[in-house]
Amino acid sequence: MPLLEETALPTEHPPTVPVVIIGNGPSGICLSYLLSGYKPYLDTATVHPNPILYRKLQETKHLPITEQDLEYLSEGLEGRSRNPVAVLFDTLLHPNADFGYEFPPVLQWRRDKQQHIPHLVLGRATPGGAWHAMEGSMLTISLGIWMELPGVNYRDLTNGKRSDRATPEEISSYYRNYVKLKGLQKNFIDNTYVTSVQKLCRGHEGEDGGNEGFEGNGVENVNSGGGGALWEVRGYQQVQNDTHVPFSLFAENVILATGASDSPVRLGIEGEDLPFVFHSISDLGLAVSRRKLDVNSDPVLIVGAGLSAADAVLCACSSNVRVLHVFRKSVDDPDLIFKQLPKTLYPEYHKVYNMMCSQAYTSNVAGNTSVGLFPDYTSFPEHCVVSFQSDKKCLLQGNNSLKAFKISMALVLIGTNPNLFFIKGQGQYLGQDPTRPISCKQNPIDIHPYTYECTNEPGLFAMGPLVGDNFVRFLKGGALGIASCLLKRLKNKGKLISNGGSNFI
Repeated sequence: MPLLEETALPTEHPPTVPVVIIGNGPSGICLSYLLSGYKPYLDTATVHPNPILYRKLQETKHLPITEQDLEYLSEGLEGRSRNPVAVLFDTLLHPNADFGYEFPPVLQWRRDKQQHIPHLVLGRATPGGAWHAMEGSMLTISLGIWMELPGVNYRDLTNGKRSDRATPEEISSYYRNYVKLKGLQKNFIDNTYVTSVQKLCRGHEGEDGGNEGFEGNGVENVNSGGGGALWEVRGYQQVQNDTHVPFSLFAENVILATGASDSPVRLGIEGEDLPFVFHSISDLGLAVSRRKLDVNSDPVLIVGAGLSAADAVLCACSSNVRVLHVFRKSVDDPDLIFKQLPKTLYPEYHKVYNMMCSQAYTSNVAGNTSVGLFPDYTSFPEHCVVSFQSDKKCLLQGNNSLKAFKISMALVLIGTNPNLFFIKGQGQYLGQDPTRPISCKQNPIDIHPYTYECTNEPGLFAMGPLVGDNFVRFLKGGALGIASCLLKRLKNKGKLISNGGSNFI
């Protein structure tokens, strides 16, 4: 991504926006919905199956959830997220979903335009984020209804689709239509690339420590935690003919909703930069479609034991391309994702897992000669790749032995990490362990559990995969926590923002 020169930016002070959301995937869309005056109330015609939570909800049923004590409501709830507000919002939208039930939400949504907080959602493409770039024929790991956002039933936009799971194409279409149906378009700036986010302090422009240079636009400050600081957000918007139009604006609050698919995790071994080594499943699909791979090709090496690797195995096998599948874990490892998926709902992934178990590479007792590879697929449990060679040979290590194989291409699919290049130090100082890079699984951004504000940076918030919520059904909790925090801060100031518009760029 090209970066703009400082001289390309205007010299006058840019406008100030109360909230800038970086990322227009489901996280950013859901937060935009809650900041646009849509408020969740208890639907008094419903009963939540958790009697303790239901009693708490009834105590303040006249108030929207965003104005209630989220810590009190979240207390005692359990779910598949480490973030308590994510578990709370999920059980309000999908009560007892983890037990296989499909109860209706216990929330009803009302719009109060006087509680609209002006905001911008900056995204690299149209609303939907990374879903637009995913393979169209694969099925989502989550149920289709778990991918929906508040206020719009997923099945209503998919013509009552009978299948429980959805394709990425169906999900991306749902998110695009959601923004239109809820009238959120004016908040979204598409094809926008953020290149720099820096914290500024009010008063630096004025000789007497005042606020000259940052004020005069009639917008209330909703940041009570940043000591009057502002964020400077710079970047460019890609318009027709690939022209880059630079922009610069000030924000009182910045929300990081960039997801986790920016940078593939690398092995860090010799030969990983060779032209036949790839880190995206789309490269496999491209090679198959261009007929560079077929039944007579040398096998494809697939590295990883997650769902992306399994998708690659399915893609290769369906195209009659031989596969060597390498992964570090044992097939009996309880942490393998396949062990957490019901067989009836995910038959294709269990097919891959069965091959991983039953078609493993073995050697004779002496370990001197190999039994041979299976004709279509061979797994290498508890193995790792040592190196790739320019003659398309790969060296594998496992069981105290080295093995070399000739391959046609390699796919390293061992996860992705967020790319926070636009924040100082790649955002590393925001992590739970500031000495390590941000990782959605190993080192997520450290946040306040009920507001999602970064503990090391007031006025900066994070949500979604950046805080460990990789599933859409849980990342919506970040929107609830952030919107609740900002609305309460605004209410404490005695004023509500009602003037909107997106004529900032």
